[in-house]
Amino acid sequence: MTNSIIANGQEIAAQLPCTVEEFLLAQNLLPRSVVIEHNGEAVAPSEFARRELRAGDKLEIVKIVAGG
Repeated sequence: MTNSIIANGQEIAAQLPCTVEEFLLAQNLLPRSVVIEHNGEAVAPSEFARRELRAGDKLEIVKIVAGG
């Protein structure tokens, strides 16, 4: 079933339900290169494979950038 979630303020179609990890991979994002907030709650990277997303959920995705 295809629905949508709100990621960084934009509606994005997704195959739901899916895990945070599955969503990130579908968006061509490496799970270890981002920090996630799901419905206002910080999500530890160890939870990405277990945290399930449903239609209407809100994600804030911040890419981690290394540099000096």
